[in-house]
Amino acid sequence: MKAFMNENFLLETDVAQELYHRHAAPQPIIDYHCHLDPAMVAEDHRFRSITELWLGGDHYKWRAMRTNGVPERLITGDASDWEKFEAWAATVPYCLRNPLYHWAHLELRTAFGIDKCLNPETAREIFDACNDRLQHDPDFTAQGLMRKYNVEVVCTTDDPVDDLRHHQAYRPGSGPRMLPAWRPDKAMAVEEPARFRDYVSRLGAAADTDIRSFSDFIDALQRRHDFFHAQGSRLSDHGLEEFYAEPYSDTEIAISFNNVMRGRQLSDSEVRKFKSAMLYIFAVQDAEAGWVQQYHYGALRNNNSRMMRAIGPDTGFDSIGQWHTARSMARFLDLLEGEGHLTKTNLNNLNPADNEMVATMIGNFQDGSVAGKIQWGSGWWFLDQKDGMERQMNTLSLLGLLSRFVGMLTDSRSFLSYPRHEYFRRTLCNLLGNDIEQGLIPFTGFEEKRVRQMVEDICYGNAKMYFGL
Repeated sequence: MKAFMNENFLLETDVAQELYHRHAAPQPIIDYHCHLDPAMVAEDHRFRSITELWLGGDHYKWRAMRTNGVPERLITGDASDWEKFEAWAATVPYCLRNPLYHWAHLELRTAFGIDKCLNPETAREIFDACNDRLQHDPDFTAQGLMRKYNVEVVCTTDDPVDDLRHHQAYRPGSGPRMLPAWRPDKAMAVEEPARFRDYVSRLGAAADTDIRSFSDFIDALQRRHDFFHAQGSRLSDHGLEEFYAEPYSDTEIAISFNNVMRGRQLSDSEVRKFKSAMLYIFAVQDAEAGWVQQYHYGALRNNNSRMMRAIGPDTGFDSIGQWHTARSMARFLDLLEGEGHLTKTNLNNLNPADNEMVATMIGNFQDGSVAGKIQWGSGWWFLDQKDGMERQMNTLSLLGLLSRFVGMLTDSRSFLSYPRHEYFRRTLCNLLGNDIEQGLIPFTGFEEKRVRQMVEDICYGNAKMYFGL
């Protein structure tokens, strides 16, 4: 019986251990997609307690606590920090075989040096020990934690109306570079006219222009895109249920925009056409600026309407959705490719049923201009666990080139999420180590060097080159 989470955790062979410790672990982290608060980074936020740092905004943990019978007061309610932590500690032993169990203990070990298992018997001791470090250790701040995890670049997720003042004020010093990433989802959400009109008003204010027509609307978005570029942004990100590639005319889209601004509810067909137009326009803007565009699609969000009304979005009531997106994805990419507007693109599916589809789709639009120009992104959200990451990498290996993969992202709101990169790197090295052990990959001479370089590239080098960071 192996010890729990020792230095060779997840590494089943000697080769896997060598690949991880010598080639994967030392690599810096490029966190090219996350939801960290730029204000916390810029102000080098000091956390009042482990509860704020660990449980604040972490809907992964909140879902587990609800499933374990914990009342909402002890999750997102007005309970004290100790009460919430105690409820989480009581939940952790019930998370065996859930990735939360591994992540929680990796986070305690790598950040705080705590190798005890969290449970009701150890909760108070761990709570006090973590809080003592957070309150008295000068390195236990937002930036300090990122330095600890060797984060080189972090790309936050920002709306076109955001003023980016925290990015402008940030002085990294020895900390990571922080760059904005363009997330214009609200600019295509015409299915809710009142919210869309409010958004158009805020966009006009941000762009310092009066938006009276669809043309004005696009001009305002272009102004903001240019502003983001001036602040260092080189990535866009889009959170979609599915891809949209309906045929439309410019006249139809202009009429739909005017109707929404008058308060009219669009038909489903009109909504889909508007979203198709906006996706295309966003892609052209990115291509002309030389950006990378990312698409995270397939989430069915805010399913519990009562809790949505009570505590809002992004609180743990989302799930994997199911849409037939292959044809619309192909149409969208083909339209851009045919017109010379297909920039570097990173596709991220949430439903693992789409794995083989996306892995083969990216091969349709590689053009030889850039290695791995069209990427299939890492397992994310519900799939950023051992099985999900293995399935993604195995499928990419079979149907594409794993060696050109840009690797892991955090997609997180937590400054303690960076051990997920370690989890990914250990999983990657174990896959390769097992193949080598079984004689499926040669490990002598040139090929031995290639495998070691492949590990370093997937963990760091490919992302640095691909995103231009």
